Amino acid sequence: VFLCKRISSILVLHNFYPIHVYLCVCVYLLIFKSLIGRLVIGQNGILSTPAVSCIIRKIKAAGGIILTASHSPGGPGGEFGVKFEVANGGPAPDIVSDKIYQISKTLEEYAICPDLRVDLSRLGRQEFDLENKFKPFRVEIVDSVDIYLNLLRSIFDFSAIRNLLTGPNQIKIRIDAMNGVMGPYVRRILCDELGAPANSAINCIPLEDFGGQPPDPNLTYATALLEAMRGGEYGFGAAFDADGDRYMILGQNGFFVNASDSLAIIAANLSCIPYFCQMGVRGFGRSMPTSTALDK
Repeated sequence: VFLCKRISSILVLHNFYPIHVYLCVCVYLLIFKSLIGRLVIGQNGILSTPAVSCIIRKIKAAGGIILTASHSPGGPGGEFGVKFEVANGGPAPDIVSDKIYQISKTLEEYAICPDLRVDLSRLGRQEFDLENKFKPFRVEIVDSVDIYLNLLRSIFDFSAIRNLLTGPNQIKIRIDAMNGVMGPYVRRILCDELGAPANSAINCIPLEDFGGQPPDPNLTYATALLEAMRGGEYGFGAAFDADGDRYMILGQNGFFVNASDSLAIIAANLSCIPYFCQMGVRGFGRSMPTSTALDK
């Protein structure tokens, strides 16, 4: 969900639940208090968390709301959370979250608009006459992958990756989207754009309950990927969580690559990434579990 500045405010959703219910709750105050005049929503209500961050920065939005189960069990009876991202595309700092919480405690009622029907499958702009200062109120349905794909093209050497996946010395890959939001991205980017065979991607249909399994990319839940990689047929494997901001990487024969080592591998091969060759590197993100591999 995006909130853009005043007259061009934007909402972008990626969500596996009945959208009309949560849309009313999350956006009511902003729309009907005349702070939002335009919503931008991913087609079929789907956007990954990295894509939301990308679009916030691309359109210079003030921030955004993401409705997500993350890596938890989903569905109408499952878990559900709300992420708020600020203008730089990153998570809201505590001071912002605390302010939102304080305001939420003062709410006594909210109104809904049961007759508002938005076709989330149809790309393009739809207009509505609502009781606020923006006439008309605009809802724009955008392709879920396009803007993010263009960003990736500007960062990575797609020609080199395509050659790796299709050339004479190609490697076979196996990517598990775990029936979360990443399915359309995996299909469009790795298969359609970079030439990986269609059977390289599994569990790519986003489902409300993620197929009954927690979409947590680890050795416990990504068992289909792990078994495939252990067979030795594939040289690279990866799984994504439901909203696309967490991953697991496996090497040939099921070798587990932890996040610290994958960061170190990127750091050691920056010359292969055009964006960093052009822009340089200012530093690497660390957290408590980060190993010393990055120092080597």
